[in-house]
Amino acid sequence: MMKTMRLFVPLCVSALLLAAGESIPSQPRAFAVDPAQTKVEFALGGMLHTVHGDFHLKRGTLSFDPRSGKVSGELIVDATTGESGNASRDKKMHAAILESAKYPEIAFRPDRVDGKVAPEGKSQVQLHGLFTIHGAEHEILFPATVDAAAGQYTVSCTFEVPYVKWGMKNPSTLLLRVSDKVEISIHTAVHGM
Repeated sequence: MMKTMRLFVPLCVSALLLAAGESIPSQPRAFAVDPAQTKVEFALGGMLHTVHGDFHLKRGTLSFDPRSGKVSGELIVDATTGESGNASRDKKMHAAILESAKYPEIAFRPDRVDGKVAPEGKSQVQLHGLFTIHGAEHEILFPATVDAAAGQYTVSCTFEVPYVKWGMKNPSTLLLRVSDKVEISIHTAVHGM
């Protein structure tokens, strides 16, 4: 009887572990964010048209614990690289709105992922963290799509930044009115380190 129990218990534990599959806790993983495979775009709506532009990612590293959803690290965007395709508009954006000479970096420091990231295929999650722009930190939560394939992840997200509420000037003039929020879209690739 004792021999049977010695065999039975390990078999039951093995079966439970196999059945648990993805729910077995995994270790935190470190990831590098590839600036060459990252697009940071903005859209500012106005009365007559929407202004589109982009920024360049300077650097990014992340550590993610799939068991707890905790994230650490940062994505740093070079604020001085913002371009909309119009030199005079860009000059005003850098000098009067972003003040990019004084605040040359825009940062996102995530602290958690709400939702489960699948090891393969697409997942819909929420990213939470601190967004730093114009010298001030702001708590932010926004939806993201994560597409996993062969250990590499692509992440896409779109969110609004209420830049006027966050202390920046609205570039509207008497004749040209623009929104007090700017839409930011990020598409990036991350890979294990």
